[in-house]
Amino acid sequence: MIDTKTDSFPPEVAAKLQYYVYRLIDPRNGETFYVGKGKGNRVFAHARGDIEDDSLSEKMNRIRSIRVAGFDVAHVIHRHGLTEKSAFEVEAALIDAYPGITNITDGHGNSEFGAMHSSEILSRYSAETVKFEHLALLINVNRSALESSLYEATRFAWRLNKQKAGQAEVVLAVVQGLIVGAFLAKEWLEATPANFPGKEAIDGRYGFVGCEAPLEFQKLYVGKRTPEEFRKRGASNPIKYSW
Repeated sequence: MIDTKTDSFPPEVAAKLQYYVYRLIDPRNGETFYVGKGKGNRVFAHARGDIEDDSLSEKMNRIRSIRVAGFDVAHVIHRHGLTEKSAFEVEAALIDAYPGITNITDGHGNSEFGAMHSSEILSRYSAETVKFEHLALLINVNRSALESSLYEATRFAWRLNKQKAGQAEVVLAVVQGLIVGAFLAKEWLEATPANFPGKEAIDGRYGFVGCEAPLEFQKLYVGKRTPEEFRKRGASNPIKYSW
């Protein structure tokens, strides 16, 4: 009889699975809160909260709350037997299908080929490619994060070099290759509640205090398409610099 409570795959099963894409589900309400890819026993490690990539993330807080309530994180493996490349594609498609999940960034390729309305496609492909006249820090913003405000989605909270970020003359918010906002960062601070009231502390990350950039910056950058080298498929880092 198969043990449905297993917390690992036997080696011979893991070898046959190859790469796979999975969802983590809150058993209290059936809500999908994370989409991931991996191989071996990564799905079980993630469900237990043993992945230390972002120990203070919203995802990890959700996992802890489920376990404190006396439940186990549920999961579904959507596709298996994949190459790493095809796993990236499936993961990206699922991230688009579940808005509001706790993935910090969009899936691989979503910045260029993710879900869009036809008007967004027309805007992006007909947009003029930007020419940088300032030192610009570009931040790829997850579309689901825009439910708060573009400023909030752009300013908090990122892994970056604080000194280099401080050199930026303008911070540009990017959604799927299109620049949608321009801000001036007056100061970069550690991501702590003291610096950002109402936000949770996230170790090793920074946010900025600033304001919307003047009209001259908006005209130069907003509505423009990022250069091709900024839109390479598989580039997962949401932070890019123009210099």
